[in-house]
Amino acid sequence: MTRFSTSYDGAAHLRTRIRILVAIAAGLAACSPTAHAQTGAPNFPTQPIKFIVPYAPGGLPDTVARVIAQHLGQTLGQPVVVDNKPGANGVVAAQALMSSPHDGYTYLVTDGSMISINPALYKDLAYNPKRDFKPVSLIATSPLFLATSASTGIQSLQDFVKRAQTSGSQMNYGSSGIGSSHHLTMEALNAGLKTHITHVPFRGSGQSVPALVGGQVDVIFSALPSLAGFAEQGKVRILATNAGQRSALAPDVPAIAEVLPDFDFAVTVGALAAAGTPEYAIRKLGSEIAKTAQDPAVVAKFRTLGIELIGGSSAQYAEAIEEESRRYQSVIKAIGLGAP
Repeated sequence: MTRFSTSYDGAAHLRTRIRILVAIAAGLAACSPTAHAQTGAPNFPTQPIKFIVPYAPGGLPDTVARVIAQHLGQTLGQPVVVDNKPGANGVVAAQALMSSPHDGYTYLVTDGSMISINPALYKDLAYNPKRDFKPVSLIATSPLFLATSASTGIQSLQDFVKRAQTSGSQMNYGSSGIGSSHHLTMEALNAGLKTHITHVPFRGSGQSVPALVGGQVDVIFSALPSLAGFAEQGKVRILATNAGQRSALAPDVPAIAEVLPDFDFAVTVGALAAAGTPEYAIRKLGSEIAKTAQDPAVVAKFRTLGIELIGGSSAQYAEAIEEESRRYQSVIKAIGLGAP
């Protein structure tokens, strides 16, 4: 596989910086003799904690929430339960969080679709992330991977770029639906390469991946676990990741940022509290998530699921949301998808 230069800057280094800062912060927190005093409530938590997930069981945020909840239940000494509240573009989950007591025992675990995409897509959305939520932790990211059908003959990212720029109008791509991160990532790639690959929307990766394998579409973006088996069988070829740098999940696969500097659309998953939640609770939960993110067994488990643990702080998650929102809003505006 052709290798490209990995020299790029800007937001592409954001997740690397976060991982370094998380490791340092976790070590300092563990060594500080005033750690309990700084929390404001040394006995917190004294009752079960709830993670609200705005999707049905089985999706990315649900998976992250359940694995983290299981581990936190052991370290915090209190159960952490997951409550799925799908519906209305995240409004059901948002209202459940906002209507709960703001006492540090209820959190929202969600992805960029609810926090960064929906506010740009829908006018008069019933929640405002900046106003209504307080970032707790950037728990993880899940990079998507650009893959092509074996029938296209495309062998590498470089081959794809050449094909797309010479005959892109004759190519098509599948996505998990209009407005999905898969769709918007590909439109950002279209814009960056100045190509016009045609969109074929499906109802989730459960449809788009088989369409790729069957040769109905030329390329798609999808999570690594959905593609790995077909890649091993030679039915698809994985070309690149949409993260800002090569992923630890597949270090030999180049990042699109190596040909389009600053390209970074990896899916984020984080925990948020309702505005007004006590800072001691936010600090405590964020600190425990950061420690969990350093546990080799937990890291290994997530990697088998195509997820990279980060455990970033409240400030780091806020920065990631801001950057992610800017990127998605730019794409949505460019393709005329958002509400007028």
